[in-house]
Amino acid sequence: MTIATFMEALDSSIANVALPHIAGSLSATADQATWVLTSYLVSNGIILPLGAWLSDVMGRKRFYMTCVALFTACSFLCGIAPSLGMLILFRVLQGAGGGGLQPSEQAILADTFPPERLGMAFAIYGMAVVLAPSIGPTLGGWITDNYSWRWIFYINVPIGIISLLLTNHFVQDPPYLKERMEQQRRSHRRLNIDYIGIGLIALGIGCLQVVLDKGQEDDWFASHFIAMLSAISITSIVALIVWELRQKSPVIELRLLKNFNFAAASLMMFVLGLALYAATALLPLFMQELAGYTAELAGLVLSPGGLVMIVTMPLVGRLSSRVQARWLAAIGFMLTGLALWHMTRLDLDASFNTYTLDYLYQRVGVAFMFIPINTLAYLDVPPGKNNQISSMINMFRNLGASVGISMVTTLTQRRAQLHQDTFSMHTNTYNPALRDQLSGLTTNLFHAGMSTADASHQALGRMYLTMQTQASTEAYLDTLKILAIICLCMLPIFPLLKGNDPRAKKTIAVH
Repeated sequence: MTIATFMEALDSSIANVALPHIAGSLSATADQATWVLTSYLVSNGIILPLGAWLSDVMGRKRFYMTCVALFTACSFLCGIAPSLGMLILFRVLQGAGGGGLQPSEQAILADTFPPERLGMAFAIYGMAVVLAPSIGPTLGGWITDNYSWRWIFYINVPIGIISLLLTNHFVQDPPYLKERMEQQRRSHRRLNIDYIGIGLIALGIGCLQVVLDKGQEDDWFASHFIAMLSAISITSIVALIVWELRQKSPVIELRLLKNFNFAAASLMMFVLGLALYAATALLPLFMQELAGYTAELAGLVLSPGGLVMIVTMPLVGRLSSRVQARWLAAIGFMLTGLALWHMTRLDLDASFNTYTLDYLYQRVGVAFMFIPINTLAYLDVPPGKNNQISSMINMFRNLGASVGISMVTTLTQRRAQLHQDTFSMHTNTYNPALRDQLSGLTTNLFHAGMSTADASHQALGRMYLTMQTQASTEAYLDTLKILAIICLCMLPIFPLLKGNDPRAKKTIAVH
């Protein structure tokens, strides 16, 4: 399961750094090239909530192998795409295949391992989920610089083939799922397909993903396109909730949210996706735009964070067999919140080691979050609902990631404007400190060979650039504070959760 997980999670971030090369190679603008990312996210987000229903219809193993095969084949097609339009089409199909992988994988793990070993299983699985996005930009940049952007898709082909062979040999559907499908086959009943539910999911989630991905770029509701998609998305999601709650066999089992533990785990997974992807997007932007780091150096700052999680997650997996999941998750949110707050002391003079260590602190917290949240989600849920649980929990994490990235881009730009307005109020010729700095800078430029008028204009321009840089720095730090507060606000929930018995043993069908 972990092989395909790593492949799909890597592909969600590896294409980011290759966009300029893709645009140049296929004669497209930079804005047009971003649809390579958006199209993948949209189709991925639509399939996530449908994964449980498709698993029940097709059989989980067959559905999973179909998704791996589709993802692998479309990766090859993306690599040979002759135009941007064809590349976007293949990315949509690739995202559809990728969207079905993680829900199926988690359901397979939940059905395969007994409770006392489930934490370690999720630990190994989680290593791939969190490590791949961390190394994706670095690996993508190296492949693009040394070979071609097409190879970021070709590398999926051998991995996908290996995954298919291993899955076919080792994985089987659990007895309860086989029995259910056999009963359906014997009864010769016509399969009830909730076409309205499927349509509402596609419309609501699809429009929401486009809004989150393109909102800041198009100035949010100042754009008629974004406003229209937002209205469609809200209307579709509300209609979906009402419709699905009235169905006997819904596509997405919203009634599961009546279970407080599962509802809380869904919220926690949303916040995990938000914090994980927002921080991963925020730090490289800060280093490249303000601290003068290259893309390669910024990627190297993130890489040790993935290595630390390889060490930490198995330790958390062992702890999960001794400590209640709710307390481990609480430690994770507390560590992540404190690490994000600690990062607000960063400035433009910070060293490479400072950036790396701050990111490492945050990754340790994430390791404590991922495994216990999954454990809490499956607590007191019958095995027959494992497909639905894994599908919904991944949907919330995916939405959290989209919201987090959108929030980072919006907050940093809006807060930078606010800080610049504030600084401008104090930047005037009546400020003695400013007069002294302008005078000294003008004199230095004059002695460097500029005329008096040019030196004065250059001094003013450099002071304005300094003010803009400081405003942007404060905006990034404000965003980190907001992320930290969101994580720490989760702490009051944990005493209200039902605790699991980490040493409990229960018979579960093992493949």
